[in-house]
Amino acid sequence: MNILFLHGLESKLSDEKRVILEKYGNVIAPELDYKSNPNMIQHLYDAYQTQDINAIIGSSMGGFSGYYLANSLSICALLFNPALPYRNTIEQIVPINIPINQSLFMRIVLGGQDIIIKAKDNLAFFAQNVVAKTDYAIMIKSDLAHQIPVDVFEEETKAFFKTLCY
Repeated sequence: MNILFLHGLESKLSDEKRVILEKYGNVIAPELDYKSNPNMIQHLYDAYQTQDINAIIGSSMGGFSGYYLANSLSICALLFNPALPYRNTIEQIVPINIPINQSLFMRIVLGGQDIIIKAKDNLAFFAQNVVAKTDYAIMIKSDLAHQIPVDVFEEETKAFFKTLCY
């Protein structure tokens, strides 16, 4: 299994979280500069459309990119506090020329204490943008803020791959 991990803004995949993901497969974690590349989704699509990617995991801005990439490549995704409702802080262009095939399954983890990306704003986004063929599992963790602690990451990753039967 190949897992594409998309980190958040000015972040990277920690060694502890990499070890957790490696239990499920090969981890691909490119370094992404969202501020310098407003076409990150197109860049990721071009880079990975012909590769054998089985799951996408993204956090914050990586969750934003992961949402659109998973839908275009028909790949299941685990998204932590995706920055979907916020398009004005960092310019990211959602390409119109890539296919929208729809992901079969998305597990979304939202922090009830997240003041950077509010859970209610993400819920409103999903309410307006439900994709008919996608199954969603939306988890709201009342005590979770924006940063994802290792124990929460491990718990949610395990649940995600259990749903996928891995």
